[in-house]
Amino acid sequence: MTDEASRTGAIEAAVSRHGGISALVNNAGYALPGAVEDLDLDEVRAQFETNVFGAIRLTQLVVPHMRAQGSGLIVNMSSMGGVLTFPGGGAYHASKYALEAFSDALRFELKGFGIDVLVIQPGLVRTSFGRAAHDRLRGAQLEGPNGAFNRAVALSNVASYDDPASGAGSAEEVAALVCGAMCHLRPRARYRVLRSAHTFMNLRRRLSDRAWDDLMSRFYVRPGARGSDSGRREGD
Repeated sequence: MTDEASRTGAIEAAVSRHGGISALVNNAGYALPGAVEDLDLDEVRAQFETNVFGAIRLTQLVVPHMRAQGSGLIVNMSSMGGVLTFPGGGAYHASKYALEAFSDALRFELKGFGIDVLVIQPGLVRTSFGRAAHDRLRGAQLEGPNGAFNRAVALSNVASYDDPASGAGSAEEVAALVCGAMCHLRPRARYRVLRSAHTFMNLRRRLSDRAWDDLMSRFYVRPGARGSDSGRREGD
């Protein structure tokens, strides 16, 4: 996703083998967790290179082929995290918000060429996504004023995908919905998929920003709050 030669080579190979490209599914992505203060900017840039810029560039590469054939479909794999934010996920959520906006602009720009743009918003999916996010938190991030918060975020990234009560679903369920949407004659612009997506997105829509923050404080320790690392003083 981040290598131009690989991106152009993939498109050229597909066109050479099949004579064109009917659909592009931008599915690659990962999460960079942690308090914003502690994020390494090079890692944030790498997050966006995969989650956003890679998708944009692949789209740029397929559009001329789709326009020439008068049809095409671009499917962008967003997330429920493209419309709501969990603590400790600032970089990841920012990338998905960006993908949502990019998709909205693209949908208008390409419609006249016979190219449609769909956004998929999955909830929690049982893959290695949570464990990979957990493993990216390390070193100084686990100490200091945000240490307790970052440690809680790391644990949450694993537990959310393993706990049956979380509503996590399978990759196969998401794939089935994507295939169904791609085959639909008049697909919707956006599709939610999995129980957790419906639950959290409906809840977020009903709550004010402050109410959402208060709800999140029941599950995540607030940096600077009493009981967190930054709230402990000598002699406490």
